[in-house]
Amino acid sequence: MNNAHLELTGVGISFPTDKGLYCALQNVNLRIAKGEFVSLIGHSGCGKSTVLNIVAGLYQATTGGVILDGREVNEPGPERAVVFQNHSLLPWLSCYENVELAVREVFRGQKSKREMRDWIEHNLELVHMTHARDKRPSEISGGMKQRIGIARALAMQPKVLLMDEPFGALDALTRAHLQDSLMEIHADLGNTVIMITHDVDEAVLLSDRIVMMTNGPSATIGEILRVELKHPRDRMTLAHDAQYHAYRAQVLEFLYQRQQRPAA
Repeated sequence: MNNAHLELTGVGISFPTDKGLYCALQNVNLRIAKGEFVSLIGHSGCGKSTVLNIVAGLYQATTGGVILDGREVNEPGPERAVVFQNHSLLPWLSCYENVELAVREVFRGQKSKREMRDWIEHNLELVHMTHARDKRPSEISGGMKQRIGIARALAMQPKVLLMDEPFGALDALTRAHLQDSLMEIHADLGNTVIMITHDVDEAVLLSDRIVMMTNGPSATIGEILRVELKHPRDRMTLAHDAQYHAYRAQVLEFLYQRQQRPAA
């Protein structure tokens, strides 16, 4: 991976506390190719969200840095869209208007009103939410809200889609439907995705690589697992796939036996 699309080099961050500086991350090195789907997994407090926030430009690394397409990341930007566990939709706007808000911000002066409208409708179609375009967030389910959050992020046409446990608050069936939708979208768009998850099955199902974090403080990357399962992936087929279960076992073994000892 000589021409990394996104590169984290020597990334570390410390936060001031009443007892002095707390080192949350230390020496995080990761190179991600264009179009790759990477999951970050680890126990609570291992710095997964902190890594994501540094890539998003919401936190500044204390040491090291992030390069995206040859340019340093030091502030938020539309080329890095974030989907949080909480959908963060504006409750007084319709689904269409929530997506429109992002499109107007990013494409003002670049797209005509008609092009913006077509682009918003295109992204609502991608997440199968055209039928709910005029509904407000209070009128739709949690899973539908997350679909609108994903549509809003995709409508920014980001180089990197950052997802912080986007399905963590959803029931199992809704979560499965959204995982399938995300696989379809990724196959169609070929966008680069970094997703935080606590769910081992989700990580194996969706990812090209799984980045396993050691426990904090001074959390870092312990191991990286390449998932060489053919695309498109079908969850029912994989339920009986020996290689799928082998990957799953490797992640579980790391999380519960080796998470404090990063590989050399």
